[in-house]
Amino acid sequence: MSNRVQIFDTTLRDGEQVPGSQLTTEEKIVVARQLEKLGVDIIEAGFPVSSPGDFRSVVEISKAVREPVICALSRAVQGDIDAAAEALQYARRGRIHTGIGSSDIHIQHKFNTTREKIIERAISATKYAKSKVEDIEFYCEDAGRADLVFLAQLVEAVIGAGATVVNIPDTTGYCLPDEYGAKIRYIFENVSNIHKAVISIHCHNDLGLATANSIAGIMQGARQVEVTINGIGERAGNTSLEEVVMALNVHKELGLETGVNSQFIYPTSQLVSKMMRMPVQANKAIVGRNAFAHSSGIHQDGFLKHTLNYEIMNPQDVGVDKSDIVLTARSGRHALKHRLELLGFNFDKPALDELYTRFLEVADLKKEVNDADLVDLARTAIPVE
Repeated sequence: MSNRVQIFDTTLRDGEQVPGSQLTTEEKIVVARQLEKLGVDIIEAGFPVSSPGDFRSVVEISKAVREPVICALSRAVQGDIDAAAEALQYARRGRIHTGIGSSDIHIQHKFNTTREKIIERAISATKYAKSKVEDIEFYCEDAGRADLVFLAQLVEAVIGAGATVVNIPDTTGYCLPDEYGAKIRYIFENVSNIHKAVISIHCHNDLGLATANSIAGIMQGARQVEVTINGIGERAGNTSLEEVVMALNVHKELGLETGVNSQFIYPTSQLVSKMMRMPVQANKAIVGRNAFAHSSGIHQDGFLKHTLNYEIMNPQDVGVDKSDIVLTARSGRHALKHRLELLGFNFDKPALDELYTRFLEVADLKKEVNDADLVDLARTAIPVE
């Protein structure tokens, strides 16, 4: 089995469904070019049948971006597939992503049909899409809550009909990591033609487990992971690209790799945040403002002695300039001394102890002490000659 995990980015499709975050075609092209620079393997550019604007976006992204595969979403409906195929006509490498519900909840309450009819529709849609383009991905919507035996039957049927990738989405973010990993393992063990397709994973974050579930799926053999920048997307969002990529980078013992140039992660995060008007939470893993910031005195002391004490990756590896020592009332003498020295001030221990007492008074009032505050403090402690 390959040790390369394909990165399928759906920021411009699933991510863009966030209320208030819609992009124009021109804005989508800017993001798509940045994703190409980042090194993603597949860009899901939109859902062409949904609107003229989405159709145009898939067309124009197909013209503007050359390296990644360009993917267009469709339902298991001929009209959707026709629109997807037409929108992809300029793509150097195009993929149609079609599918249908796989859980009994969806089968009964969304489609008002039977398992047998679902398999018939899945086979028909896959074959029809295959007549349009060679690369076909089939999504088994709500696979996270699907019956395992039926799910395996559905996967085997669509691979037999020509699907090159089969997506096993935890659409509602329902699964626990062990459960989701076991689901992927079951598919590998019970689908006779599994070797003819790549298994993909697409996890939502309703319980905050999207990244954990995605890693569990990868460890059981999935070799495509569907992600968004900053984890944006429907409801609580999708699996975060930066979290998956850096988890695999940090845990080299897994022997897995991606084609992402991680040094472009932070710039891409900032671009998407600005263009989609979606602020990144301060404590967001990898790209949040505090991801490489230290304010606890114990942590600051350990970090200043050796960065590995409290950082498992270098900020430069994800495109962040440097780590931050944030001075607050929780900070210790080591951090204060370090910052003062950077500003050109050196004090012996008794003077530093006295200065530290006054520093805490300022910190209690201001919450965060900046360099200008420190300069004022330091100058009052320097004897006047």
